[in-house]
Amino acid sequence: MPSYSAPLRDQRFVLNDVLNVQQYGNLPSFADAPADIVDAVLEEGGKFCENVLYPLNKVGDREGCTLKDGVVTTPTGFDDAYTQMTEAGWTALSAPTEYGGQGLPHYLNLAFSEILSASNMAFGMYPGLTGGAAQALLVGGSDEQKDLYLPKMFSGEWSGTMNLTEPHCGTDLGMLRTKAVPQADGSYKITGQKIWISAGEHELSGNIVHLVLARIEGAPEGVKGISLFVVPKYLPTEAGEPGERNTLQCGGLEEKMGIHGNATCVMNYDDATGWLVGEENKGLKIMFVMMNEARLGVGLQGLSLAETAYQYSLAFAKDRIQGRSLTGPKNPDGPADPIIVHPDVRRMLMNQKVFVEGARAFTYWTGLQADLEHKAADDATREKAGDYMALLTPIVKAYLTDKGYESVSTGLQIHGGSGFTQEWGVEQTLRDARITLIYEGTNGIQALDLVGRKLAMAGMRPINTFMAELDEFIAENEGNADLKLYVDGLRDAKAKLQQGTNWLVEKGLENFDNAGAASTDYLHLFGLTCFAYMWAMMAKSAAAKVAEGDTDPIYASKLVTAKFFVEWWLPDADAHLARIQNGAETMMTLHAEAF
Repeated sequence: MPSYSAPLRDQRFVLNDVLNVQQYGNLPSFADAPADIVDAVLEEGGKFCENVLYPLNKVGDREGCTLKDGVVTTPTGFDDAYTQMTEAGWTALSAPTEYGGQGLPHYLNLAFSEILSASNMAFGMYPGLTGGAAQALLVGGSDEQKDLYLPKMFSGEWSGTMNLTEPHCGTDLGMLRTKAVPQADGSYKITGQKIWISAGEHELSGNIVHLVLARIEGAPEGVKGISLFVVPKYLPTEAGEPGERNTLQCGGLEEKMGIHGNATCVMNYDDATGWLVGEENKGLKIMFVMMNEARLGVGLQGLSLAETAYQYSLAFAKDRIQGRSLTGPKNPDGPADPIIVHPDVRRMLMNQKVFVEGARAFTYWTGLQADLEHKAADDATREKAGDYMALLTPIVKAYLTDKGYESVSTGLQIHGGSGFTQEWGVEQTLRDARITLIYEGTNGIQALDLVGRKLAMAGMRPINTFMAELDEFIAENEGNADLKLYVDGLRDAKAKLQQGTNWLVEKGLENFDNAGAASTDYLHLFGLTCFAYMWAMMAKSAAAKVAEGDTDPIYASKLVTAKFFVEWWLPDADAHLARIQNGAETMMTLHAEAF
């Protein structure tokens, strides 16, 4: 039967050997996370996720959520698991200490979030959305709002949501119709309907803090007239406790392909009481804080579910016997060999392994940038980290979910017919993973954001800085014979990314359709180059350990996997560049009626 174990050894390899996070021990929050604390957090987090959350994963899928008389009930065991999680402080790992958090680095919270999503993605969305909503209030809320909501949200006593989408508008938020009418006491009456609201209604927390985009009467049309409001399920009393029920309710639950354990709600607001967050007509800017937080979390989900599927696949491939090895029996005393001896099964397993380990390094490296953006001692480092966060967020979200879903699908293929049944778990993982390519901005939108906004921002400073960092790594290591394969691979990928960037800068301005047509392949070429950088760094760390005589098998394994990446993944860079440079002409030639 399938099982999940937190990949603690690989997490430590990335954090300690590759990123050397302890070098930042003099910075705020890092000082509170010495190596023994990091190990303890990962160990205990792994136990909680393996023993409490993972057993509920299938339960949540089978039972789903139910709605009766406006009350949503989550699957059996979710309520108790949520209580255990909040009482243990898992929701407050990286929250600011002034609001009751533990103040640990973001990268550590990211590592815990990986195993949280891998063990039970639907459950993990409840605290995940709350964290994003809290960050938006932290950035845009008034002192009074922060003092009222943040301690309870970070502790998990109250939860949070984001309310953007309406029946007639998703990505194009300029068309939203939810209205806000100002009241004499400074509050607003919010009226409208929002759909696809994850964790919009449930019984896990004492209150639900909805962040709602709406348009104040008389506001400008389009996105320039959108404001953000905090609209709690229960109106807080003067003592800050849940009071009178607000005039909002769940009007229905979506019947979904996956993530059945999470309540995806239609939310109806009928003159509900809300309060403005930040300035009038500036709500989208604040909500993007939450959306960017969520996009990084979704990219992490792509890694998490791929890791789960890889563990399922590896165990199955070692146990399932079918046929004989092409080079002679490897299990001569049995009727057949385990399928892991077959090259094509090895190909699939290696592709899974390359992805999950490369994605883990890329995600944690990006999470470290989030820490440095806010905590680095010098302005230049903070600026660079901020640039990287802006530039790489769409790549983390889209590349990791595209390739993550592909990796889970590969896992189902390894299982053969067994994978198509519910018994082995991988079909649920595939269904759960599919949403990651869609929510928090479809991957096509992420690609357009990358080529349309992120490349040109700050006079192309972020991408030029990133390219310079790759050049610096190549120059520092090109004389190392042990790293030649990986450094040459990175150099080649970076050169193709530079060619693709130059083409977009020239041809995209000539015809905007060229940029749109090339955007997905450009994002994938960028993601592939980021992976080349991660694998080169991992190979460098592993080679150094091997040279020191360290016999831990993880290091030799990393070098073999890095070589597979260079030989089997990097050739895709040529195809991506060719498609980028083909332009939009053929794509846009046919009239709609000809399809």
